[in-house]
Amino acid sequence: MTKKVSAFIFLSFVLILSACGNLNVSSGEETANYPEDQIEVIVPFSSGGASDLVSRTVASEMEDGLGVPLTITNKTGGSGATGMMSTKNAQPNGYTIGYVPVEMSMLESLGLAEVKPEDYEFIGQLMTIPSAITVPADAPYDTIEEFVSYAKDNPGKIQIGNSGTGSIWHIAAAAFAQEAEIDVEYVPYEGAAPAVTALMGDHISAVSVSPSEVRGGVDSEDLKVLAVMGEERDPELPDVPTMKEVGYDFAVAGWGGFVAPKGTPENALEQLRSSFEEAAESEGFQQLMEDRGMIPAYKSGEEFMEYAQEQYDYFSELIPSIELSE
Repeated sequence: MTKKVSAFIFLSFVLILSACGNLNVSSGEETANYPEDQIEVIVPFSSGGASDLVSRTVASEMEDGLGVPLTITNKTGGSGATGMMSTKNAQPNGYTIGYVPVEMSMLESLGLAEVKPEDYEFIGQLMTIPSAITVPADAPYDTIEEFVSYAKDNPGKIQIGNSGTGSIWHIAAAAFAQEAEIDVEYVPYEGAAPAVTALMGDHISAVSVSPSEVRGGVDSEDLKVLAVMGEERDPELPDVPTMKEVGYDFAVAGWGGFVAPKGTPENALEQLRSSFEEAAESEGFQQLMEDRGMIPAYKSGEEFMEYAQEQYDYFSELIPSIELSE
Protein backbone atom coordinates (compact mmCIF):
# COMPACT_ATOMS: atom_id res chain seq x y z
CA MET A 1 0.00 0.00 0.00
CA THR A 2 2.83 2.33 0.91
CA LYS A 3 4.56 1.67 -2.41
CA LYS A 4 1.32 2.33 -4.29
CA VAL A 5 0.80 5.59 -2.41
CA SER A 6 4.40 6.63 -3.04
CA ALA A 7 4.06 5.81 -6.73
CA PHE A 8 0.82 7.78 -6.91
CA ILE A 9 2.41 10.77 -5.20
CA PHE A 10 5.41 10.61 -7.53
CA LEU A 11 3.23 10.38 -10.62
CA SER A 12 1.08 13.27 -9.43
CA PHE A 13 4.20 15.34 -8.83
CA VAL A 14 5.45 14.65 -12.36
CA LEU A 15 2.08 15.57 -13.86
CA ILE A 16 1.97 18.80 -11.87
CA LEU A 17 5.45 19.75 -13.04
CA SER A 18 4.46 18.99 -16.63
CA ALA A 19 1.31 21.09 -16.32
CA CYS A 20 3.30 23.93 -14.83
CA GLY A 21 5.74 23.71 -17.71
CA ASN A 22 2.91 23.91 -20.23
CA LEU A 23 1.36 26.79 -18.31
CA ASN A 24 4.63 28.71 -18.45
CA VAL A 25 4.81 28.33 -22.21
CA SER A 26 1.19 29.25 -22.83
CA SER A 27 1.13 32.14 -20.40
CA GLY A 28 3.88 34.08 -22.12
CA GLU A 29 6.80 33.39 -19.77
CA GLU A 30 10.27 33.40 -21.32
CA THR A 31 11.89 30.13 -22.38
CA ALA A 32 15.68 30.05 -22.52
CA ASN A 33 15.99 27.98 -25.69
CA TYR A 34 13.47 29.79 -27.90
CA PRO A 35 12.74 28.83 -30.60
CA GLU A 36 12.65 25.06 -30.20
CA ASP A 37 9.81 24.24 -32.58
CA GLN A 38 8.24 25.47 -35.81
CA ILE A 39 6.43 28.83 -35.82
CA GLU A 40 2.99 29.28 -37.35
CA VAL A 41 2.30 32.41 -39.40
CA ILE A 42 -1.42 33.16 -39.76
CA VAL A 43 -2.33 34.98 -42.97
CA PRO A 44 -5.90 36.39 -42.96
CA PHE A 45 -6.33 36.12 -46.73
CA SER A 46 -6.39 33.30 -49.28
CA SER A 47 -3.40 31.54 -50.76
CA GLY A 48 -1.95 33.16 -53.86
CA GLY A 49 -2.86 36.76 -53.03
CA ALA A 50 -0.44 39.60 -52.39
CA SER A 51 -0.60 39.26 -48.59
CA ASP A 52 0.01 35.52 -48.82
CA LEU A 53 2.95 35.92 -51.21
CA VAL A 54 4.57 38.62 -49.09
CA SER A 55 4.12 36.55 -45.92
CA ARG A 56 5.56 33.39 -47.49
CA THR A 57 8.59 35.24 -48.83
CA VAL A 58 9.35 36.89 -45.49
CA ALA A 59 8.70 33.70 -43.51
CA SER A 60 11.10 31.80 -45.73
CA GLU A 61 13.78 34.45 -45.23
CA MET A 62 13.22 34.44 -41.43
CA GLU A 63 13.88 30.70 -41.17
CA ASP A 64 17.63 31.19 -41.59
CA GLY A 65 17.85 33.58 -38.66
CA LEU A 66 15.58 31.59 -36.35
CA GLY A 67 16.76 28.12 -37.29
CA VAL A 68 13.26 26.62 -37.34
CA PRO A 69 10.55 26.29 -40.02
CA LEU A 70 7.86 28.98 -40.36
CA THR A 71 4.62 27.51 -41.69
CA ILE A 72 1.82 29.55 -43.29
CA THR A 73 -1.81 29.02 -42.28
CA ASN A 74 -4.43 30.86 -44.32
CA LYS A 75 -7.52 31.75 -42.28
CA THR A 76 -9.89 33.78 -44.44
CA GLY A 77 -13.15 35.61 -43.87
CA GLY A 78 -14.62 38.88 -42.63
CA SER A 79 -12.29 41.22 -44.54
CA GLY A 80 -9.40 39.58 -42.71
CA ALA A 81 -11.11 39.57 -39.31
CA THR A 82 -11.09 35.77 -38.94
CA GLY A 83 -7.33 35.46 -39.33
CA MET A 84 -6.53 38.52 -37.24
CA MET A 85 -8.75 37.28 -34.41
CA SER A 86 -6.97 33.91 -34.57
CA THR A 87 -3.62 35.64 -34.08
CA LYS A 88 -5.03 37.81 -31.31
CA ASN A 89 -6.40 34.80 -29.41
CA ALA A 90 -3.42 32.47 -29.94
CA GLN A 91 -1.24 31.38 -27.04
CA PRO A 92 1.37 34.13 -26.46
CA ASN A 93 4.33 31.75 -26.45
CA GLY A 94 6.20 32.93 -29.55
CA TYR A 95 5.09 30.02 -31.71
CA THR A 96 2.18 31.81 -33.39
CA ILE A 97 2.54 35.12 -35.20
CA GLY A 98 0.42 36.73 -37.89
CA TYR A 99 0.34 39.02 -40.87
CA VAL A 100 -1.84 42.10 -40.40
CA PRO A 101 -2.96 44.52 -43.15
CA VAL A 102 -4.28 48.05 -42.82
CA GLU A 103 -7.75 46.59 -42.17
CA MET A 104 -6.53 45.79 -38.66
CA SER A 105 -6.90 49.50 -37.90
CA MET A 106 -10.34 49.64 -39.54
CA LEU A 107 -12.34 46.60 -38.46
CA GLU A 108 -13.61 48.04 -35.18
CA SER A 109 -14.86 51.25 -36.83
CA LEU A 110 -16.59 49.16 -39.48
CA GLY A 111 -18.29 47.08 -36.79
CA LEU A 112 -16.80 43.86 -38.18
CA ALA A 113 -14.63 42.73 -35.26
CA GLU A 114 -13.15 43.88 -31.96
CA VAL A 115 -9.61 44.19 -33.23
CA LYS A 116 -7.29 47.10 -32.53
CA PRO A 117 -3.54 47.78 -32.33
CA GLU A 118 -3.32 47.36 -28.55
CA ASP A 119 -4.32 43.70 -28.96
CA TYR A 120 -0.90 42.79 -30.40
CA GLU A 121 2.85 42.89 -29.96
CA PHE A 122 4.35 44.41 -33.11
CA ILE A 123 7.23 42.73 -34.93
CA GLY A 124 7.60 45.07 -37.91
CA GLN A 125 6.09 46.60 -41.04
CA LEU A 126 7.04 45.45 -44.52
CA MET A 127 5.58 47.64 -47.23
CA THR A 128 2.96 50.14 -48.28
CA ILE A 129 0.62 50.16 -51.29
CA PRO A 130 -1.21 53.39 -52.19
CA SER A 131 -4.69 53.33 -53.65
CA ALA A 132 -5.20 54.76 -57.12
CA ILE A 133 -8.09 55.71 -59.38
CA THR A 134 -7.78 53.78 -62.63
CA VAL A 135 -10.10 53.98 -65.66
CA PRO A 136 -10.26 52.53 -69.19
CA ALA A 137 -7.76 54.04 -71.61
CA ASP A 138 -10.57 55.31 -73.85
CA ALA A 139 -12.54 56.96 -71.01
CA PRO A 140 -13.61 60.57 -71.73
CA TYR A 141 -11.29 61.97 -69.08
CA ASP A 142 -7.49 62.05 -68.91
CA THR A 143 -6.99 63.70 -65.52
CA ILE A 144 -8.51 63.30 -62.09
CA GLU A 145 -9.92 66.83 -62.36
CA GLU A 146 -11.76 65.86 -65.55
CA PHE A 147 -12.99 62.67 -63.85
CA VAL A 148 -14.42 64.69 -60.97
CA SER A 149 -16.03 67.16 -63.37
CA TYR A 150 -17.66 64.30 -65.29
CA ALA A 151 -18.91 62.74 -62.06
CA LYS A 152 -20.46 66.01 -60.97
CA ASP A 153 -22.18 66.40 -64.35
CA ASN A 154 -23.42 62.78 -64.16
CA PRO A 155 -24.30 62.14 -60.49
CA GLY A 156 -24.63 58.46 -59.62
CA LYS A 157 -23.46 57.19 -63.00
CA ILE A 158 -19.83 56.54 -62.08
CA GLN A 159 -19.33 52.99 -60.78
CA ILE A 160 -16.12 52.41 -58.83
CA GLY A 161 -15.13 48.79 -58.24
CA ASN A 162 -13.28 47.69 -55.11
CA SER A 163 -11.99 44.54 -53.41
CA GLY A 164 -14.98 44.07 -51.11
CA THR A 165 -17.32 46.00 -48.82
CA GLY A 166 -15.31 47.50 -45.97
CA SER A 167 -11.95 46.80 -47.62
CA ILE A 168 -9.24 49.44 -47.72
CA TRP A 169 -9.96 50.06 -51.42
CA HIS A 170 -13.66 50.60 -50.65
CA ILE A 171 -12.73 53.08 -47.92
CA ALA A 172 -10.29 54.78 -50.31
CA ALA A 173 -13.00 55.31 -52.94
CA ALA A 174 -15.46 56.62 -50.34
CA ALA A 175 -12.87 58.99 -48.89
CA PHE A 176 -12.12 60.30 -52.38
CA ALA A 177 -15.80 60.77 -53.20
CA GLN A 178 -16.33 62.68 -49.98
CA GLU A 179 -13.30 64.91 -50.52
CA ALA A 180 -14.23 65.59 -54.14
CA GLU A 181 -17.93 65.99 -53.30
CA ILE A 182 -19.13 63.57 -55.97
CA ASP A 183 -21.94 61.01 -56.00
CA VAL A 184 -20.72 57.57 -57.14
CA GLU A 185 -21.76 53.92 -56.87
CA TYR A 186 -19.44 51.43 -55.13
CA VAL A 187 -19.26 47.95 -56.65
CA PRO A 188 -17.68 45.31 -54.38
CA TYR A 189 -15.86 42.24 -55.72
CA GLU A 190 -14.18 39.27 -54.07
CA GLY A 191 -10.75 40.83 -54.34
CA ALA A 192 -8.99 43.39 -56.50
CA ALA A 193 -8.36 41.05 -59.45
CA PRO A 194 -12.09 40.52 -60.26
CA ALA A 195 -12.65 44.28 -59.98
CA VAL A 196 -9.88 44.96 -62.49
CA THR A 197 -11.28 42.27 -64.79
CA ALA A 198 -14.68 43.98 -64.65
CA LEU A 199 -13.05 47.30 -65.53
CA MET A 200 -11.22 45.73 -68.47
CA GLY A 201 -14.57 44.42 -69.67
CA ASP A 202 -16.19 47.87 -69.42
CA HIS A 203 -18.64 46.69 -66.76
CA ILE A 204 -17.69 49.52 -64.38
CA SER A 205 -16.27 53.03 -64.76
CA ALA A 206 -13.21 52.86 -62.53
CA VAL A 207 -11.43 50.94 -59.77
CA SER A 208 -9.83 52.18 -56.57
CA VAL A 209 -7.11 49.56 -56.11
CA SER A 210 -3.32 49.68 -55.98
CA PRO A 211 -1.14 50.55 -58.99
CA SER A 212 0.42 47.08 -58.84
CA GLU A 213 -3.00 45.49 -59.31
CA VAL A 214 -3.67 47.38 -62.57
CA ARG A 215 -0.11 47.16 -63.83
CA GLY A 216 -0.93 44.60 -66.54
CA GLY A 217 -3.74 46.73 -67.96
CA VAL A 218 -1.60 49.86 -67.89
CA ASP A 219 1.31 48.07 -69.61
CA SER A 220 -1.06 46.82 -72.32
CA GLU A 221 -2.44 50.37 -72.70
CA ASP A 222 -5.98 49.21 -71.90
CA LEU A 223 -6.09 51.23 -68.67
CA LYS A 224 -4.81 54.55 -67.39
CA VAL A 225 -4.21 55.73 -63.82
CA LEU A 226 -5.50 59.23 -63.05
CA ALA A 227 -4.16 59.76 -59.53
CA VAL A 228 -2.66 57.92 -56.58
CA MET A 229 -3.67 58.38 -52.96
CA GLY A 230 -0.22 58.04 -51.39
CA GLU A 231 1.79 60.73 -49.66
CA GLU A 232 4.22 60.63 -52.59
CA ARG A 233 4.08 59.64 -56.26
CA ASP A 234 4.35 55.94 -56.98
CA PRO A 235 7.81 54.97 -58.33
CA GLU A 236 6.12 52.82 -60.98
CA LEU A 237 3.99 55.78 -62.14
CA PRO A 238 6.23 58.86 -61.79
CA ASP A 239 4.06 60.97 -64.11
CA VAL A 240 0.83 60.33 -62.18
CA PRO A 241 0.05 62.97 -59.52
CA THR A 242 -1.02 62.34 -55.95
CA MET A 243 -4.44 63.48 -54.79
CA LYS A 244 -2.75 66.08 -52.59
CA GLU A 245 -0.95 67.53 -55.59
CA VAL A 246 -4.27 68.25 -57.31
CA GLY A 247 -5.91 69.75 -54.26
CA TYR A 248 -7.53 66.87 -52.37
CA ASP A 249 -6.03 66.80 -48.89
CA PHE A 250 -6.09 63.11 -47.98
CA ALA A 251 -4.07 59.94 -48.43
CA VAL A 252 -5.17 56.31 -48.20
CA ALA A 253 -2.83 53.36 -48.63
CA GLY A 254 -2.63 49.71 -47.78
CA TRP A 255 0.21 48.35 -45.66
CA GLY A 256 1.19 45.13 -43.98
CA GLY A 257 3.48 43.61 -41.38
CA PHE A 258 3.88 40.94 -38.73
CA VAL A 259 2.53 40.89 -35.17
CA ALA A 260 2.36 38.45 -32.25
CA PRO A 261 -0.32 37.90 -29.59
CA LYS A 262 -0.28 40.31 -26.68
CA GLY A 263 1.95 39.01 -23.89
CA THR A 264 4.43 37.15 -26.10
CA PRO A 265 7.73 36.81 -24.17
CA GLU A 266 10.24 39.59 -24.74
CA ASN A 267 13.09 37.23 -25.61
CA ALA A 268 10.94 35.69 -28.34
CA LEU A 269 9.98 39.12 -29.67
CA GLU A 270 13.63 40.19 -29.80
CA GLN A 271 14.55 37.21 -31.96
CA LEU A 272 11.46 37.56 -34.15
CA ARG A 273 12.13 41.26 -34.72
CA SER A 274 15.79 40.69 -35.53
CA SER A 275 15.10 37.98 -38.10
CA PHE A 276 12.18 40.00 -39.50
CA GLU A 277 14.39 43.03 -40.11
CA GLU A 278 16.95 40.88 -41.90
CA ALA A 279 14.16 39.35 -44.02
CA ALA A 280 12.73 42.77 -44.92
CA GLU A 281 16.15 43.89 -46.12
CA SER A 282 16.93 40.66 -47.99
CA GLU A 283 17.50 40.54 -51.73
CA GLY A 284 14.63 38.08 -52.14
CA PHE A 285 12.10 40.36 -50.50
CA GLN A 286 13.34 43.48 -52.25
CA GLN A 287 13.06 41.68 -55.60
CA LEU A 288 9.48 40.67 -54.76
CA MET A 289 8.61 44.29 -54.04
CA GLU A 290 10.04 45.37 -57.38
CA ASP A 291 8.35 42.57 -59.31
CA ARG A 292 4.96 43.23 -57.69
CA GLY A 293 5.10 47.02 -57.87
CA MET A 294 4.95 47.45 -54.10
CA ILE A 295 6.88 50.01 -52.05
CA PRO A 296 9.23 48.66 -49.34
CA ALA A 297 8.52 50.50 -46.09
CA TYR A 298 10.22 48.73 -43.20
CA LYS A 299 9.33 49.91 -39.71
CA SER A 300 10.62 48.46 -36.45
CA GLY A 301 8.19 46.93 -33.99
CA GLU A 302 7.89 50.16 -32.01
CA GLU A 303 7.56 52.34 -35.12
CA PHE A 304 4.96 49.97 -36.58
CA MET A 305 2.94 50.03 -33.35
CA GLU A 306 2.89 53.84 -33.32
CA TYR A 307 1.93 54.00 -37.00
CA ALA A 308 -0.85 51.41 -36.63
CA GLN A 309 -2.28 53.42 -33.73
CA GLU A 310 -2.15 56.62 -35.80
CA GLN A 311 -3.99 54.79 -38.58
CA TYR A 312 -6.53 53.43 -36.09
CA ASP A 313 -7.23 56.96 -34.85
CA TYR A 314 -7.47 58.24 -38.44
CA PHE A 315 -9.94 55.59 -39.59
CA SER A 316 -11.95 55.85 -36.36
CA GLU A 317 -12.64 59.44 -37.35
CA LEU A 318 -12.89 58.94 -41.13
CA ILE A 319 -15.11 55.87 -41.43
CA PRO A 320 -18.11 57.19 -39.44
CA SER A 321 -18.01 60.38 -41.52
CA ILE A 322 -18.25 58.82 -44.98
CA GLU A 323 -21.09 57.18 -46.88
CA LEU A 324 -20.11 53.58 -47.58
CA SER A 325 -23.24 52.45 -49.39
CA GLU A 326 -24.31 53.24 -52.93
